[in-house]
Amino acid sequence: MVTVTSVRGRRLVRVMAVCWARVALLAVCLVPAPVRTQAAGKYSREKNEAAAVKGSNEFRIAKLSQVWDKAQRLQLSPVKQAELHSDLKIQEKDELNWKKLKADGLDEDGEKEAKLRRNFNVILTKYRLDGRKDAVPLDTNYLKDSVDSENDVFDDPKLEKLWNKAKTLGKFNDDEVRKLRREFQHHQDKVEEYHILRETVSRNEDIYQNVISPSEAHIKEDLLHSKHAELKDKHRNVQESFERLRKLIRQGYDEDSEFSEPRVLELWDMAKRSNFTEDELDSIKEELKHFETKIEKHQHYQEQLDLSHQKLKHVETIGDKEHLSRNKEKYAVLTEKTKELGYKVKKHMQDLLARLSQGGLNHNEL
Repeated sequence: MVTVTSVRGRRLVRVMAVCWARVALLAVCLVPAPVRTQAAGKYSREKNEAAAVKGSNEFRIAKLSQVWDKAQRLQLSPVKQAELHSDLKIQEKDELNWKKLKADGLDEDGEKEAKLRRNFNVILTKYRLDGRKDAVPLDTNYLKDSVDSENDVFDDPKLEKLWNKAKTLGKFNDDEVRKLRREFQHHQDKVEEYHILRETVSRNEDIYQNVISPSEAHIKEDLLHSKHAELKDKHRNVQESFERLRKLIRQGYDEDSEFSEPRVLELWDMAKRSNFTEDELDSIKEELKHFETKIEKHQHYQEQLDLSHQKLKHVETIGDKEHLSRNKEKYAVLTEKTKELGYKVKKHMQDLLARLSQGGLNHNEL
């Protein structure tokens, strides 16, 4: 016969067991979740942002931040830094868009990725940030707008010969010589970009020949075809640009011309060669007028930034802290404004070229 005491004892044991079980469960719930230790992916947001925090906060992609930091250490001129900043911002936007496409499986052949890599290499070479020992000094500024300059030298012998001819003809006034020099500089930039792209494509071809397996030969052929098509377009564009300069030297500036800025004139010529209706050309002309105003504003800020930089260096030697503080503040404002306008001009130019080359403009964008 079971006693009352023994029954109570067993009940007490069961109650205590339940209590201990609940305490153990609560303890498990309160233990912090284990921290994930696997490494973040190459293109993960966490890795890129962490890398950006260590250096510059200008860019979300680590390699672009590293390029920007290197450019600042090498002390590029203020205008060159602003130009580089614009190029890197556009590269960043294109790479982020590509990541979305890749996630959706829309770049299976890797063509867009290869083009992004080429564009990045072009930027590195353009600003002499590719680590090559034969790099040209970076402390120069391309804002050389003097009419009577005896140091106007272009790397391309044909361009230099044509420039000397233009100066000896005597048919251009001072304003037209300034405008003409901008056109020559614009053409030289195109020539340099073409040579850089050609060298980059050649290096990438060697890589693809060694890396891609024979089973992926068709992908290799498509990529090489795409790269050579891009080179061919660049070469044709350089040739058309040079022919335009020759025609300009021969005929002079048209007083009734709608535009004066080289890039806008190039876009307008492209539009006129396409099969646009009169109404479409009127819309294009209106947008190009706005674009030219934007370019002129950007050029004004570039000149002001360069002057501000020269003044700041002068004030630093004087040692007037109050004066120095005001000049630093003005310099910082001009730097940010030049970067902002530079990005807008280059992005607008990129969009216009793409839309005109496709044979039409989206009228909702005008």
